[in-house]
Amino acid sequence: MLPFLGVQGNTETVYRAMLRHQELSVEELAARLSLSTDDIRAALDVLFDCRLLRESYENPGQLFAVDPIVGLQELLARERQELLERQQRIADSQQLIARMLAENGRRAVNNRTARDGTMRDPAGDESGAERLDGLTAVRQRIEQLACNASRTVVTFMPGGAQPPSSLAAARRNDESVLLRGAAVRTVGLDAIRRDPATLDYARWLTARGGEFRTTPSLPPGMVLVDSATALLPVDPADTGQGALCLTRPGVVASLVALFECVWDVATPLGADCETGRAGLSEPERELLLLIAQGHTDESAAAQLFISTRTSRRMMASIMERLGARSRFEAGVKAAQHGWL
Repeated sequence: MLPFLGVQGNTETVYRAMLRHQELSVEELAARLSLSTDDIRAALDVLFDCRLLRESYENPGQLFAVDPIVGLQELLARERQELLERQQRIADSQQLIARMLAENGRRAVNNRTARDGTMRDPAGDESGAERLDGLTAVRQRIEQLACNASRTVVTFMPGGAQPPSSLAAARRNDESVLLRGAAVRTVGLDAIRRDPATLDYARWLTARGGEFRTTPSLPPGMVLVDSATALLPVDPADTGQGALCLTRPGVVASLVALFECVWDVATPLGADCETGRAGLSEPERELLLLIAQGHTDESAAAQLFISTRTSRRMMASIMERLGARSRFEAGVKAAQHGWL
């Protein structure tokens, strides 16, 4: 029922039994379910940690099973909060790294300045950091790196909806990389799923063998090529100022690890495609998430900028298509299909 929240196997069996028979002791549960008392106690520990069991107010020391609707909402809310906190820690870490590298880049630029005021070739610079001034210089360097990429190009795409010029440049570079058999992976914000142009680019990328995922929050923009070269904005709040091109192995390895952490918790664009084939639209998915988080019809409708009547009609349609007899069951079945 709830494997994605750590409730499965014997734990789920014990939970279901306790919902039907609150009065059973550990020994009685073991006999009824053909399990050992150790198995029962282990399952009770998990259920208590998941807050699906609570101590009785009337009989201290005795546990009772929490209503599944309440329990699921609390579990989902806790999982979501932990995910948001982890993403925030990742974002804070990258901003700190970006500031440190920006300062290092400024020192590198000063060290490369010749007596006549010109810049020497950065290839021999041991600092492993080169500053690229202006958006044009950054895009030209990305094109050069894309032309030489042999294994992977991974990207953070913050900012939600992307301008047409950025999307056109991304298509050119990605196509060049994919044609040579290298992998392309991009993480954008969840908001791009509501922007037709950016969503069209993401689907174009996945249709050609690339991968695209989204997440509620994201560190500043970043491009990593072959786990050997990284581009970071000098100022995340004003990307037009330029970027730092980093090649120091230790620094790049840390940024690769950062990308993988964000990638692991992001939602594949393919989940959106699966939902579409099953008849669940993106607005319906967002509604189901809000309801699972404990929102009422009224508050969910306000979040989605639709009427309460519309949200109730959408929820009824979702339940019908999932074959669910309750909102709780709809949430469970949607999660089992990978829609939450």
